[in-house]
Amino acid sequence: MRGSVLAQAGKTEEALADFNKAISLDPNYGQAYANRGLINRQTRRLDQAMADYEHAIALDANYAPAYLGRGMVYKARKQPQEALADFNKAIALAPDSAEAYYNRGLLYQGEKQHQYAIDDFTAANGLVPQQAEPLLARALSYLALDKPKEAAADLDEAVQADPQNAQAWLTRGLAYERLGEKTKAAGSYGRAINLRPRDEAARTGFARVGGKPGQSYETF
Repeated sequence: MRGSVLAQAGKTEEALADFNKAISLDPNYGQAYANRGLINRQTRRLDQAMADYEHAIALDANYAPAYLGRGMVYKARKQPQEALADFNKAIALAPDSAEAYYNRGLLYQGEKQHQYAIDDFTAANGLVPQQAEPLLARALSYLALDKPKEAAADLDEAVQADPQNAQAWLTRGLAYERLGEKTKAAGSYGRAINLRPRDEAARTGFARVGGKPGQSYETF
């Protein structure tokens, strides 16, 4: 438990030490392997993460977080079919896992299966409403399907949920630009520039819709 708290605080090495200690005390403690796998995955030690998740699954074949974690390792290794199988298993075991739906949605999106991605992002948003990331991801798939109106609606929510999310503001600028609403587009691009001054896509978009530095624009 202390390791989990340390991990949430970003103290990865201290968390890793606690998970190692937990495993040394109880080598059959599957959750400790899965938690250590998370730390290894976050620090890009993918081989160690894979070994930990597989050990956790061997100890408990119904432990959904281990399948989710292993799926994310497969995704990082660019093994989409193996990742999909693990995300499917995680969702079957834990249908209330917003993280599993979100990550499966990202996998579908990467494979350009945008309607499947939208369905998964919708499920994630339904389970954990008012989170910017599933809304932003769903908006990107709507834009890929040439549905800027639906994308703009999602991005309106995303920037209210996380006003410091530069990518959400940038994507919102693109959605409103496609809708022909240049004032909202300029305002959105402007907010993205304020958050990421060197973002070339935001600066180009701002100029493209006629934005002028120093001028204020409505965002809503």
